[in-house]
Amino acid sequence: MRISTNMTSTDFINNLETATDRVQKTMNQLSSLKEYNKSSDNPLAVSKIMDLNVSLAENKSYATTISDATSWVQTQDSALQSVSTTLNSIRSIIVSANSSGSLTQDEYNAYKTQLSQNIGTIIDVLNTSFDGRYIFGGSATTTKPFSAVTDNDGNIVSLQYNGNTSELDREISNGVSVTLPTNGMRVMKDGDGNNLGTFFTELMNDLEQAGTSADSVSEDLSKKLDQIDSLKNNAVNYDTKVGAIENRLKAAKDRNSTEKTTLKDTLSTRQDVDVAEKYMEYQNQMLSYKAALAMGTKIMQTTVLDYM
Repeated sequence: MRISTNMTSTDFINNLETATDRVQKTMNQLSSLKEYNKSSDNPLAVSKIMDLNVSLAENKSYATTISDATSWVQTQDSALQSVSTTLNSIRSIIVSANSSGSLTQDEYNAYKTQLSQNIGTIIDVLNTSFDGRYIFGGSATTTKPFSAVTDNDGNIVSLQYNGNTSELDREISNGVSVTLPTNGMRVMKDGDGNNLGTFFTELMNDLEQAGTSADSVSEDLSKKLDQIDSLKNNAVNYDTKVGAIENRLKAAKDRNSTEKTTLKDTLSTRQDVDVAEKYMEYQNQMLSYKAALAMGTKIMQTTVLDYM
């Protein structure tokens, strides 16, 4: 078969273009540190890389949700501890008012003033917000859930709940959700039917009447001790539930972090280049490219004189 000069030149140009494409591809990989820079490089591998990136984005979103929910229940925990402390103070008021012997109405009024301040404290605590959202209003997170009930003189004598009984669900991983206990009525009302609002109203009335009918009031105040113990235990039990959810969120955070590490390692294995190995490959390709150029110089300079 006769090999013409035109065929030789054509083969040289084709081989040079191939060598140039390889060098260019390797240079792109080194500059981007990515094995594949477009889907045509390896459609299947790029598809898997895209799936991994989607999984990483979801993982990041779940991490944000977990962090937000953890801070939420931590805020609830602090508020409920404050409620329990205040209820203990109110219990001390009841004990003092019921065991101090014969008291004047002015002294009972002083206890009423202390009680009013403590009720105000509980209202403030239960109206605690996190990131602009109220934590004990059910799903109505933008409206204050608790308001004060006052007498004709403007003194706080009780409280009422204005939120709803819904809870808030948070998805912390694919198909896994946790329910945040945001129903403030569960703090207001215990399992025996005692209600903070009704309890405070009755207690205020007892202290109001104590100066005129001490014996009957003393019996009522004794009953109030059992009621406030039940209401305080209800707040403690609620806080215990919040603590259990916090522990679950901490475990979810650890799993999320582990999953993130695994996804990043897998993505790096499939996407990132080995710089040292890729640079050696680049050096070899450059040698081949330069050799092709050198041979091409001789081929392209051939004239009819070389055959004479």
